Amino acid sequence: MKKVNTLFVLLTLAGSASAQTSWNIDKTHSRIGFSVAHMVVSETEGNFKDYDAKVSAKTADFNGADVEFTAKTASIETDNEKRDNHLRSGEFFDAEKFPEIKFKGNLVKEGKQYLLKGNLTMRDVTKPVIFQVTYGGTVKANNSEKAGFKLTGKVNRQDYGLKWSKTIESGGLVVGDEVDIICKIELNKA
Repeated sequence: MKKVNTLFVLLTLAGSASAQTSWNIDKTHSRIGFSVAHMVVSETEGNFKDYDAKVSAKTADFNGADVEFTAKTASIETDNEKRDNHLRSGEFFDAEKFPEIKFKGNLVKEGKQYLLKGNLTMRDVTKPVIFQVTYGGTVKANNSEKAGFKLTGKVNRQDYGLKWSKTIESGGLVVGDEVDIICKIELNKA
């Protein structure tokens, strides 16, 4: 009987050690943004207004956490309606045909640094990506628990079929090919 009890305790502890904690994005305190070169000499910034993310963490420090993210391409906003409509068109995101940008991957701690590794899908093109992540920590407030992150990285829009391009007199591109991704994320423990 003692062996059965010991086995039960070990199985219970093993189950709780691998228990997952679910986290949801706090949209009022998060921003999914980007920046891209404009006319070679400056940058244009924008963000997505309609998005969702879920994180499932096995450890308190989020090492190995599963991350899923989607953004609605029609929700792109750059503070210029004409430009936003152009970005939603077939020359860029083709929001009607490809309504979502998707990411699925894992948050990995390497030394003191975090990396978000996974697959990013735009216009039905999926490519592996790696983003740098700064983990701000967790805090308990207002009867809930929150976690904060800043994510940065680069993608080449041409790789995903966002091919519209035009050159200016001097030979540079109107819109750069390399897009900086800058996301500030606050999560709520589910």
